[in-house]
Amino acid sequence: MSAVELIDVKKYYKLGDTRVDALRGVSLEIETGEFLAIAGPSGSGKSTMLNMFGCIDTPSEGTVTVDGTRTDHLNDRELTRYRRTRIGFIFQSFNLIPVLNVYENIEFPLLLQRSLSRSEREQRVMHFIEEVGLADRIRNKANELSGGQRQRVAIARALVTQPLIVLADEPTANLDSETGLRIIDLMREINDREKTTFIFSTHDSRIVSHARRVVQIRDGLILDGTEKDQV
Repeated sequence: MSAVELIDVKKYYKLGDTRVDALRGVSLEIETGEFLAIAGPSGSGKSTMLNMFGCIDTPSEGTVTVDGTRTDHLNDRELTRYRRTRIGFIFQSFNLIPVLNVYENIEFPLLLQRSLSRSEREQRVMHFIEEVGLADRIRNKANELSGGQRQRVAIARALVTQPLIVLADEPTANLDSETGLRIIDLMREINDREKTTFIFSTHDSRIVSHARRVVQIRDGLILDGTEKDQV
């Protein structure tokens, strides 16, 4: 079963009397366990596609299927539950909670789920703290961490719910190029170990070169000649 499938997806918005077409008929299938980049310039539709994958938005036309479930068949409450349990998010601005330390930031999504005991949460959180190499920073708050360390916390937080898919929107935008490449390499290593599907958007060609598959998008359309199986 595919992790995500888009079939002739269109998304448009009304701004007064003007219609803005963000996606203009996109079809794409992403297999479970892929490490894929959506690449294109600003305004190309990258973030809109990620919103479709993450059940944040629904198409104006066409269908989006995530893990065998059509998102247009879910109500708002079901979409929220699905995001919490099946989708992990990594943001370019990190979105850490300043008053919480590394451990608490990573634990937070599990507290929202309310499905694990304290000992189960601790085991899960510590596993991913080790995965991202922050065992020595466990009690540090966000303002005591570098940008790269903050993004590592964000990666662990996205993974701690053991989601089907992790979505990363411009995850290296606020990092220098060297740190950005290290973050992408870390995500690739976790993809290998955990078999989690990673989908990230970027306009940085240096980051794109580290993806295993690249989908190019421009003006709301996937371009012909999509690159696959990059190493």
